[in-house]
Amino acid sequence: MPWNPEIYNQFKNIRFKPFYDLADLIAAETPMEAIDLGCGTGEQTAILAEKFPEAEFIGIDSSSEMLEKSKMLEHERLHFRKATTEEMLGSDESWDLIFSNAALQWSDDHQNLFPKLISKLKTNGQLAIQMPYQPGNVLNQILFDLASEEPFKTQLNSWNRTSAVLNIDEYAQILFDNGIEDLNLSQKIYPIIAEDHETLFNFISGSALIPYLEKLDTNQQVTFTTEYKKRIAANFTKLPAIYAFKRILIYGRKK
Repeated sequence: MPWNPEIYNQFKNIRFKPFYDLADLIAAETPMEAIDLGCGTGEQTAILAEKFPEAEFIGIDSSSEMLEKSKMLEHERLHFRKATTEEMLGSDESWDLIFSNAALQWSDDHQNLFPKLISKLKTNGQLAIQMPYQPGNVLNQILFDLASEEPFKTQLNSWNRTSAVLNIDEYAQILFDNGIEDLNLSQKIYPIIAEDHETLFNFISGSALIPYLEKLDTNQQVTFTTEYKKRIAANFTKLPAIYAFKRILIYGRKK
């Protein structure tokens, strides 16, 4: 099941707030070769290229559907290519800025991932990463519990997505151990105010729900989403509802 940029961008304003908070942590330096991991449609990468006019940016994403939207944004300092974070780590490239907004939660084993990312930074290079704190977000918890129960456990062949996202103390230790200075880490709530339960479902249907649905057939998808919506309603009994969506923002500079 491919990513759908239209569904994802229904919550564009909500998704852009942490992006701007993260971008404000970055120091403008020249020259600066920068990469945006999981750039999606490229719109945010283009904003970064405008914010830092002396920098050269490349955005990578594994979704052809998302990257299709980026073609019109390219210019001499901004380019895009289809690749995964893991493929980038396997290259011999290094960067003055590694940026990633709401993408690395899809990568596994952060205890090993982050040291590898840091190794791709040039001396004095900057690391700026934002991720939803999935272990602490209610919609993710409901989704995980649902997939752990029958009949869905069998239908999913016992697959479930255990979040690789660590807590903020663990990231601080990893960055410190790997030579990152000027640490600026925070966990922040970006509230979503939902007038109805469908809004909450739509928010997660454009991201965390996708890998579950792509493993189910059409009838199973209907049953799964129906039950998921029921559980969302049971957890948010008062409308309008506030969803306290937690995100982790990480910034630092390599020695």
